[in-house]
Amino acid sequence: MDPSFGTYQLAEEHEALREAVRSLAENEIAPHAADVDEHERYPVEAREALVKAGFHATHIPEEYGGEGADAISTCIVIEEVARVCANSSLIPAVNKLGTVPILLSASDQLKKQVLPSIAAGEAMCSYALSEREAGSDTASMRTRARLDGDHWVLNGTKCWITNAGESAWYTVMAVTDPDAAKPVDGISAFVVHKDDPGFEVGPKERKLGIKGSPTCEIYFTDCAIPADRIIGEPGTGLKTALRTLDHTRPTIGAQAVGIAQGALDAAVAYVKERKQFGRAVADFQGVQFMLADMAMKIEAARHMVYVAAARAERGEPNLGFISSAAKCYASDVAMEVTTDAVQLFGGAGYTRDFPVERMMRDAKITQIYEGTNQIQRMVMARSLLKG
Repeated sequence: MDPSFGTYQLAEEHEALREAVRSLAENEIAPHAADVDEHERYPVEAREALVKAGFHATHIPEEYGGEGADAISTCIVIEEVARVCANSSLIPAVNKLGTVPILLSASDQLKKQVLPSIAAGEAMCSYALSEREAGSDTASMRTRARLDGDHWVLNGTKCWITNAGESAWYTVMAVTDPDAAKPVDGISAFVVHKDDPGFEVGPKERKLGIKGSPTCEIYFTDCAIPADRIIGEPGTGLKTALRTLDHTRPTIGAQAVGIAQGALDAAVAYVKERKQFGRAVADFQGVQFMLADMAMKIEAARHMVYVAAARAERGEPNLGFISSAAKCYASDVAMEVTTDAVQLFGGAGYTRDFPVERMMRDAKITQIYEGTNQIQRMVMARSLLKG
């Protein structure tokens, strides 16, 4: 065998990054994960640790003060943090989601205004696309923005905003031309700061999982922002938003892979220690088959996520299929694996004394946000049918 044969393997720096993030996650994030979930509090310890290590927004280019990490590196960070705490993994994940529209379409002046503070860990960025009546049907959004002299004035409400209240910056999609022939051509993207007049964060949602990451509505009441805080040209906002998801859906796949891996690791350790009928539970073939299936599916999901991230990093066209496939498959695997992990723990798995019930609750959202898995299947089917 030729050990120098480097085809189809991660680079040494990726493996070194995994080792570093895993050490940080296990030592500085994992000890607080259960408390974060139990008390539904923001994971401040994780944020401090990630910022100190430079893992909070690794994707931001060096020219804006960031690490300049590639998309696979960002997925590795999110995966390894999610392995111990899904809440904490949303710090790098949402920072990427919120800033990709800026990186894709904003002026250099706007990039220089927003990105350095996020790269330095002084601020975070959230993404505001969804509304109560415009979730999967994004083009039917009702939030409006009108140009008034040298300011845009926004009115409306956005919902399901991850890390709302913790973030300082928000990328916001709003209708600027309600009479556009196609609704998609009447939507623009903006950057709003938490201190802008007329901006307000609503109460936290009461959620099944990821309880430590606040999810809130945000309100715009004659919210005035400088005219140069528009992202790209008027009417291009929804196109930017959808391009963004092509780049960020693999990060949700990475989060799902991490959650699943954490559940598998916990299950393996438990069945090796737990004894029934005078034998370790791990000795029973039925249990072994369950573990094998769980590990096999996680490995398949991981590879699909990395392939999607690599293709996004190269800027390949037609990212829609692979990004949707990676997010969809990985999140379905995460739900299946965490459910099986609870089963392997038996009655203990149904209690909060062990982490797998939390992981099962956290896994569910990966099938829903950044596009439900039904929407992902529609995206994939349309890509196939277009040829």
